[in-house]
Amino acid sequence: MASATPQGANLLYGLRKSTKFSKGLGALLPQAYRKFWNEWKNQQPAAVHYVPKEGMFQREDFTGLVTPVQNVPIPLIDPPEAHEGIWGGEAIIKGFQKRTPYKRRVPHFWVPVLRRSVVHSRVLNDHMAVTVTDRTLEQIHDHHGFDHYLLKTPACDLRSMLAIKLKKKILEELAAGCPKLAAEPSKQQECLREYACYLEQFTPEEIEWYGLTYGEAILKMRTMTEDSEAQMPQKVLFRQQLIEQLKAAGIREAQDGSDDEALKGIKDSSSWLSKLSFKPKNW
Repeated sequence: MASATPQGANLLYGLRKSTKFSKGLGALLPQAYRKFWNEWKNQQPAAVHYVPKEGMFQREDFTGLVTPVQNVPIPLIDPPEAHEGIWGGEAIIKGFQKRTPYKRRVPHFWVPVLRRSVVHSRVLNDHMAVTVTDRTLEQIHDHHGFDHYLLKTPACDLRSMLAIKLKKKILEELAAGCPKLAAEPSKQQECLREYACYLEQFTPEEIEWYGLTYGEAILKMRTMTEDSEAQMPQKVLFRQQLIEQLKAAGIREAQDGSDDEALKGIKDSSSWLSKLSFKPKNW
């Protein structure tokens, strides 16, 4: 059956869906950005709003019925305000709530408890006032510092673009040798020894592409493509290729004169209008 189609065996498992990285400038994006994209969008985030069950099957206590374990993530909503703070993986949950036994359920939104707090980055040598949640503060305390929390947590668990951009900035600062701590050499060397282990997980190219949205990555790729190309018109490029081919074939006009003169002579001698025995009307 598959051999009867022009595509052959490629259609055995259906047509491949078009993705962001299969056409256009998205297909030119380097593997360094695709690694960040998989960490940000494709990797399974940690369970925050539910307790995952272990194992593959579970047995009911009263009925003894065996059912498979299904850890289905709860759909989360990230408002624009979530990217202006660091919510620690929390987001808004949309659902229904039955408030009284004798009335129908009503739509309800569960919003994290937000508060304004100040965090300190040793690598950036700066204090920042950001909007956080209780879980964010707990994660910072568990990781023994704000920098360790950002560097150890993958992008899918950070969720916030502010946190991802700060992580990229910290990685760039570490790769540059912590120039903001140059006034205190002892503190600079201490930070480099403490956080140098995180640089082993990234290459300079991966740090350069880390933390970019798809639109920012496409804009960066377009700029790099335009800079790499000489922006030479196609007709000039094809003319040079034609002259090289004519020289290789031993054409006298292409070997004796310059490029423009050779092309002019070839055009005058080999054009179709010059071979016609008559001239068009109003010549």
